[in-house]
Amino acid sequence: PLVADAEMLGTPDPDLAATMGFSGFGKKARTFDLEAMFEQTRRTAVERSRKVLEAREREKEDQTEKEFRIPYTDSSVSASCATRPGSTSTGREAMCSESGDKSNEALSGPSMQSQSSVKGPAEDTDDDDDDDDDDDEEEFIGPPLPPGFKDSDDDNDNDDTEEEDNDPVKRIPDSHEITLQHGTKTVSALGLDPSGARLITGGYDYDVKFWDFAGMDASLQAFRSLQPCECHQIKSLQYSSTGDVILVVSGNSQAKVLDRDGFPVMECIKGDQYIVDMTNTKGHTAMLNSGCWHPKIKEEFLTCSNDGTVRTWDVNNEKKHKSVFKPRSVQGKRVIPTTCTYSRDGKLIAAGCQDGSIQIWDRNMSVHTKFHCRQAHAPGTDTSCLTFSYDGTVLASRGGDDTLKTWDIRQFKKPLNSADGLPSFFPMTDCCFSPDDKILVTGTSVKKGGGSGKLFFFYRETFQKLYEIEVTDASVVRCLWHPKLNQIMVGTGNGLAKVYYDPVKSQRGAKLCVVKTKRKERQAETLTQDYIITPHALPMFREPRQRSTRKQLEKDRLDPMKSHKPEPPVAGAGRGGRVGTHGVTLSSYIVKNIALDKTDDSNPREAILRHAKEAEENPYWVAPAYAKTQPKTVFAEVEPEDDETDKPEWKKRKI
Repeated sequence: PLVADAEMLGTPDPDLAATMGFSGFGKKARTFDLEAMFEQTRRTAVERSRKVLEAREREKEDQTEKEFRIPYTDSSVSASCATRPGSTSTGREAMCSESGDKSNEALSGPSMQSQSSVKGPAEDTDDDDDDDDDDDEEEFIGPPLPPGFKDSDDDNDNDDTEEEDNDPVKRIPDSHEITLQHGTKTVSALGLDPSGARLITGGYDYDVKFWDFAGMDASLQAFRSLQPCECHQIKSLQYSSTGDVILVVSGNSQAKVLDRDGFPVMECIKGDQYIVDMTNTKGHTAMLNSGCWHPKIKEEFLTCSNDGTVRTWDVNNEKKHKSVFKPRSVQGKRVIPTTCTYSRDGKLIAAGCQDGSIQIWDRNMSVHTKFHCRQAHAPGTDTSCLTFSYDGTVLASRGGDDTLKTWDIRQFKKPLNSADGLPSFFPMTDCCFSPDDKILVTGTSVKKGGGSGKLFFFYRETFQKLYEIEVTDASVVRCLWHPKLNQIMVGTGNGLAKVYYDPVKSQRGAKLCVVKTKRKERQAETLTQDYIITPHALPMFREPRQRSTRKQLEKDRLDPMKSHKPEPPVAGAGRGGRVGTHGVTLSSYIVKNIALDKTDDSNPREAILRHAKEAEENPYWVAPAYAKTQPKTVFAEVEPEDDETDKPEWKKRKI
């Protein structure tokens, strides 16, 4: 502590104050001795530490004595409280009441004497000392917990964990749900960014909507809606592995990449549809079916199309694909891939085809398949989804033949498990694995008025149906189980996107927006009297208004611009650069003047010689230059014209 009393303050030196001119300013400045302050602080800290240690030792002794005397009767407890030296009366009363409560708890709860009788007094004392040390280390606040309380909690937690392990249904987060209204048509695409902050939905109404869980309130409104592909149905939406761009696959032949806010980043080029070999085209030439991002390389994505090819692309090169994979049937003919995906490590590319086959290539070898199963699903049906498990060993396929199958690609001849009776009416009905890789989820389709679409949960190992959720009275098209949020997103055939979550098991996501109240709409302030405010109605903007037209006319008469007399029409040939009334336009005037007959019937030779005498007497242009060298002019003599009337026709001069 700082000593800042009268000892630190001294009286000012009167001579110095008079010399410096501030004798009336009062006391001089305070001085501090830092070494003395540090020493005082150190002593205070040592004293406090000693007192704290003594208090802890005293509490430890009291606690040891109390716990040692708990098994005895209340009388012994009260006697020990009364005879404890060095304690005040108030302290004794508090200790007695606390010890009495403790003894009552010990007697009403599990018997401690039976345990102490088995262990013996020495072991019991040692155990109590050990427990006291643990309690002192943890520094519990308040009275000590009853014996066995902590162990029972741990046992309950362990029991709950064991029950969840034994019963996977308890791991399904379906206790609560929210409904996002995308539109009125089928929600055919769902996408969640890796962090789980934003959800995007796309549908048959050509719209793509963005939902921000952290920014939404309980009204559950999308913050952006756009149509990136104009009048084409959205087939697939997916965020990249980093979450900064979105792949949009629609019904046209050109996939698009958008940023997080929906602005275009790139658009794939369209190929030449008149080239037979699809390898030689730069892009797809027919409608796209599916697409997905590479799980490791953030710039690479995959698309498949009705032109019979599966192509990989680079975001930085929109002019040409990276590589082409061409599925082939048993006869070697072209077959259309309806879905495609990468393996979890990104080394394999799998495609499900219309002939019922599943074909898998090495990503770096596009010629021959590495694995293939020709009879995976019924021929002629659209395999709507392929997805790899998180451990990368199992491939799940959702077929258009109303089946769901799992495969081990190392033994690709027959499926590991299969479930049928799962109707699918959409070419993008998908399936997904749970975050713990033990449950497989898919949805079913229903006809209008034919019941409710359901979400089925199958145990991955045995394909036993664990659980089902009735979603809505329409088909369940898309399902997505996000590993970080532990929430299930579902897209339905009636334009809804539902989010299932559990307040305990789930993280963030829908939990963030349901707790926010709806924002009140700002009501415009009602005016007591309605006013119509027009532009320039205020006096400062209003033009001055003349009270009389006569004054305005007199003012206009003085203005040279307004009182200028208009030019009268031109009569005659025109003057002052104005064209006369002969023609309305200048061109007509020129044509009229050109058309005037100005021909001269005189002899051109005579017209020239008319100026010969003047030129000879007063040479000006040519004659002076050739005065010395000019030859004598010789003119042809004019002969009288002979009468050619008597001559025959063939002798007459032909002009």
